[in-house]
Amino acid sequence: MPTALDVAPRLLNKVLVRGSRAARIVEVEAYEGATDPSSHGYRGMTDRNRTMFGPPGHLYVYFTYGMHHCANVVCGEDGVCSAVLLRAAAPLDGAGAMRRARNAASRRRSTEPFRVVDLCSGPARLCQAFSLDRRDDGGDLVGASTHPRSRQSIFIADDGTPPPRNPGRSGRIGVTRAPNRLWRFYVAGDPNVSRGPRA
Repeated sequence: MPTALDVAPRLLNKVLVRGSRAARIVEVEAYEGATDPSSHGYRGMTDRNRTMFGPPGHLYVYFTYGMHHCANVVCGEDGVCSAVLLRAAAPLDGAGAMRRARNAASRRRSTEPFRVVDLCSGPARLCQAFSLDRRDDGGDLVGASTHPRSRQSIFIADDGTPPPRNPGRSGRIGVTRAPNRLWRFYVAGDPNVSRGPRA
């Protein structure tokens, strides 16, 4: 079974889809379980991180810092903690819907619209743009089946665009434990990649 490190670079240039909204994945980070002190699964399974332990192809969504949500693609076999954080994406369709979702999520008062390159640039922004929250935890990203909690389905599509042959790599952003592992992958030169260390 592939690990998060195997899957992460392969997710680059895949398309995240929810209703009319679609964006190309341009930045990800790999998180393993028992071998990764920065992983939510490092100390074992809890009610919060249960989805991270499989089955693969599902969505693990968590709430962090009491402020925002982050979304991960689960890729380990049942019982093995392995997931890839979706850090940034390039909007393809539904930018207006993404703006409205972000305005609602952030209670933005400014009349200045979000720039397209800022809509999904960063894990919290991506979740806002796609209206992702804990209710989406456990959703099937591969089968595109109806979500068990009657939420609009979200899935990952392949439109034929291959992942980059030589993706950018760096240490993960905001990680204090095992910070030197080059487990962040991104599409080099893409303006939607979040600001952070670039190797």
